[in-house]
Amino acid sequence: MRTGPGADSAPAPDPTAVPASGAPAPTSMFSSLKIRNYRLFATGQAVSNTGTWMQRIAQDWLVLTMTGSASAVGITVALQFLPMLLFGLYGGVLADRLPKRPLLLATQSAMGLTGLALAALTLTGSVEVWHVYLTAFLLGLVTVVDNPARQTFVSEMVGPDQLANAVSLNSANFQSARLVGPAVAGVLITAVGSGYAFLFNGLSFLAPIVSLLLMRPGELHKSVRTPRAKGQLREGLRYVSSHPELIWPIVLVGFVGTFGFNFPIWLSAFVHEVYRSGASTYGLLNTLIAIGSLAGALLAARRGASRLRLMVGAAVLFGGLEIVAAFAPEFWMFAALMAPIGMFGLTVNVIANSSIQMATDPAVRGRVMSLYMMVFVGGTPVGAPLVGWITDAYGPRLGFAAGGAVSLLAALAVGAMLARSGGLRLKVDLRPGRKHVELVPKEHRERLATAA
Repeated sequence: MRTGPGADSAPAPDPTAVPASGAPAPTSMFSSLKIRNYRLFATGQAVSNTGTWMQRIAQDWLVLTMTGSASAVGITVALQFLPMLLFGLYGGVLADRLPKRPLLLATQSAMGLTGLALAALTLTGSVEVWHVYLTAFLLGLVTVVDNPARQTFVSEMVGPDQLANAVSLNSANFQSARLVGPAVAGVLITAVGSGYAFLFNGLSFLAPIVSLLLMRPGELHKSVRTPRAKGQLREGLRYVSSHPELIWPIVLVGFVGTFGFNFPIWLSAFVHEVYRSGASTYGLLNTLIAIGSLAGALLAARRGASRLRLMVGAAVLFGGLEIVAAFAPEFWMFAALMAPIGMFGLTVNVIANSSIQMATDPAVRGRVMSLYMMVFVGGTPVGAPLVGWITDAYGPRLGFAAGGAVSLLAALAVGAMLARSGGLRLKVDLRPGRKHVELVPKEHRERLATAA
């Protein structure tokens, strides 16, 4: 039993499965929404997430139309996530030290102000590319603290029994907004320009601020507050490095996030260069990805339990489908593949997120989740410019295929390491009526060989 974040603990007997401790309460697809505080939180986030997706689409399209360069879009994305790469772990330390509800009130207010500033610049006709770069970077700075605080605040609202369900519904919430945001943004950009999309995003942060103010503090689960001390960053890193059920999911989402999730670059390039279309088509492709992502999130919420072998399988399919989509000869084939790509990509993210939170000591959960987010989105400053350069130099198809290939290889490598650390081996049985491919304990395979 762990007595603190630095205490040694025995590794899980099977790191491809993350069991819940004790006897969890029954979960249904929407069970965590029965909790009032979480229901308020989810409602506020639904409005804010819609504005966030509207700004993402408008921001990418604005930069592309101003510069005509996929690399410039990559730079914008990179600047937004560069602070997470540089300062992400410090955000986790603050999330572990400070009360999360007041902290989120401050971060959500600051994020709303960045949207309003960009709206003012765009609507007055004075916006330049460096303005977009600067606001993206400032938004990234706030996200360094907001992300781990928001991720770990979920456990305070719902408790351990509903944590996996709430994490999945958070993703479903985000992806539902992704269905609405790009479509509305496409209409607004075409009709009146990008400025009104930025304005809506800035105002949308009023919803989560109000929801946080309406919560009942007495109904929150008491959180572990970490007092200020030296060496807390190293303590968090040591904790992760000693737990294979934490480190390998983080490694996988690092590769997938850095190289496989550069959709703003690829989709804008495909629409602009391959299909010679406009903002409405770009919004459509993002909406199709969101449909698949929403399906993946709802399926994860219904499952409840998080199994790492499913995460690895989803990552393999995600990378493979990106390669297939890169060389799809017709637009309808390319568009049809966006939904399954979104579904498997979201499945990787949800399972990694919920399994890591459930397997982590609450005293270090902020630091562990900040490391998770640092490698997932903080790798974008490395991956986005590289992928943008490949896309500009060799075309959108090779750029998309390269990202899928890296994700696929990373999934196979992490799957092998998880199986090895859990004492598992691949069993292949081609006889009719048998499970053809499965992971079995090493001893089981040796017994079969001896019997044969």
